[in-house]
Amino acid sequence: MMLELHGIAIGPEEIHESFMRCSGPGGQNVNKVNSGVQLRFNVQDCASLPEDVRSRLIRIAGNRMNKAGEIVLTVQKHRSQFGNRQEAFFRLEEMIGEALKEPVSRKATRVPRGARQRRLDNKRHRSRVKRLRGSVAQRTGPAEAGPVLF
Repeated sequence: MMLELHGIAIGPEEIHESFMRCSGPGGQNVNKVNSGVQLRFNVQDCASLPEDVRSRLIRIAGNRMNKAGEIVLTVQKHRSQFGNRQEAFFRLEEMIGEALKEPVSRKATRVPRGARQRRLDNKRHRSRVKRLRGSVAQRTGPAEAGPVLF
């Protein structure tokens, strides 16, 4: 099956699929049908993907990537092989589509003076409230507490 996303075409020779028996819905068929799909896409050897997209795709794949540089997608969601196959290709398309998006760089901004002042005022207020919760000796300090009367 040929994948085409935003002008990038990935040929069927770059995607290998295998079928297996699976658990769950349709897994206990009488005739033992291979309805599960395992899709393998070698990111390292894919010439149609630019280098920056390839590196983002590797980061997005995470645990779904093996040591050989292949993204391995296993789908057992549907009862039919056709449904599982469509789901696997859909997941691969979504991953590649996400990798094609350029990351937006953060624009550095400064905290306004008024906001900084409000934050410091709030900190002073909270500090005062917490200080007033303690005993009189804590509030004034040991030198200012005066004589202790029993």
